[in-house]
Amino acid sequence: MIYPHRRRVLGGLCSCTLLGLAGCVTTPSEGPVTPGYKPAVDTDEGGLWYVLNKAEREAQRSRYLIRDQEMHAYLVEVMQRLSRDFSSDMRVYLMRTPYFNASMAPNGMMTVWSGLLLRVNDEAQLAAILGHEMGHYMQRHTLARMRDMRSKADIGAFLGGLGIVGGIAQLTLLASNFAYARDQEREADQIGLQLMSKAGYRPQSAADVWQQIIDETKADKDAKSEGIMFATHPANEERLETLRAKAAELGESGETRSARYHEKIKSIRFMLLDDEVRLHQYERTLVVLKRLQEAQPNDGQLQYFEGEVYRLRDDKDDRKLAQDCYGRAIDGIDCPPEAWRSLGLVQMKDSQSTLARRSFDTYLRLLPKAEDRIIIKSYMDKMT
Repeated sequence: MIYPHRRRVLGGLCSCTLLGLAGCVTTPSEGPVTPGYKPAVDTDEGGLWYVLNKAEREAQRSRYLIRDQEMHAYLVEVMQRLSRDFSSDMRVYLMRTPYFNASMAPNGMMTVWSGLLLRVNDEAQLAAILGHEMGHYMQRHTLARMRDMRSKADIGAFLGGLGIVGGIAQLTLLASNFAYARDQEREADQIGLQLMSKAGYRPQSAADVWQQIIDETKADKDAKSEGIMFATHPANEERLETLRAKAAELGESGETRSARYHEKIKSIRFMLLDDEVRLHQYERTLVVLKRLQEAQPNDGQLQYFEGEVYRLRDDKDDRKLAQDCYGRAIDGIDCPPEAWRSLGLVQMKDSQSTLARRSFDTYLRLLPKAEDRIIIKSYMDKMT
C-alpha cells in the first residue's frame, strides 16, 4: 500500500494497466477458490492480483506494520487452525491502527488493525474475525466488488485505494474498497462460523464480538468514528441476531482460550492501550477498559490506563477518579511506573505538592532512564 503523496495505480501484467484492465479477459470460473489457486495473468483477476502483490510489498515495508514475531506467529497459528488447507495461501499483517477492522484481499493478503486486538476477549473471538475474512477470500468477494466498480466507472478509485498502506485516512480508504454487499457479508459470516466450529472454537463468540462493538458505539455520544469502526463490517442488530441464531444451530460447546489469548498479546498490550487512549474517544475507551477488567480485575496496567482516561478528560470528578485508578494500579499486578508519574501530575494540579513530589520521586526511582526525566525534575524543583 502507498502513502498519499506516493499514491499511484500500478499496472498489471499483459496490458492490465488502469486503462487496460477493463479489457482483460474475465476469469472464467466464478466459483469459490481452491487451495493453491492462482489466476491466469491475462485475466482481470490476474491483473488485480498483480496490483495487490505490489501493495503487499509496500505493506511489508510500512512503518505502521507491527513487527512482533511472536504476535505474528500467533495470528498465523489461529489462521492455520481455522483452515490448514488454505493457510499457506494467506499472509497476515498486523497494522498499528487503533480501530476495529480487518480486511482480506483476493491475493491472500489479510490486514488486521491493532485496535481489534483490544476489542476481542479471547482467541475464539479473534478466530471469528479471521474466519470471516477468510470467507471473503474463499468466495472471491473482492473480485466481484472490483467488477461492480468497473461497471460504474469507479475502477480507478478502487485500484488506487488498493495501493495504500499508511495512516487512518489511507487505511479507511482501503477498507472502503472492501465494503461488501449484505449477502456477501452473510456468506462470510456463515463460512467463518463453520470454520470456527470445525476448529473447536465456541461459535457463539462470533456474536459476542459484535455485541461488544455495538455496546461501545452506543456509549459514544459523538460517534464520529463509527464510519471507521464499521468500514467493512457493519454491525447492526439484524446481523447480531442472525449470528446468534446460526451459532445456536452449531451448539454452545467449544473453546474460547481466553487465558492464552491475553498471554499472547501481553508483549504489545501497553502500546495498544496507549494508542487507544491517545484517540481521546473517552467513552468508547472506558467501555473497552471496563470489559477487559472484568476478566482481569487486579491488572495494574488496565487500572493505569483507566486513570489516564479520567486525567486527560479532566471533567467534573475526573481527577478524583484518576487518583483512585492510579491507587488501584499501584496495588495491582504489573503496575507500570508511569502510574506514579500520572498520579504526581494530578496531585500537582490539585496543589498537593508534598504528595506530588513523593510520587514523582518514586517514578524516577522505578524508571531512572525515563525520557521525561528532565521535565519531571523541573516540576519537583518548582515545588521545593
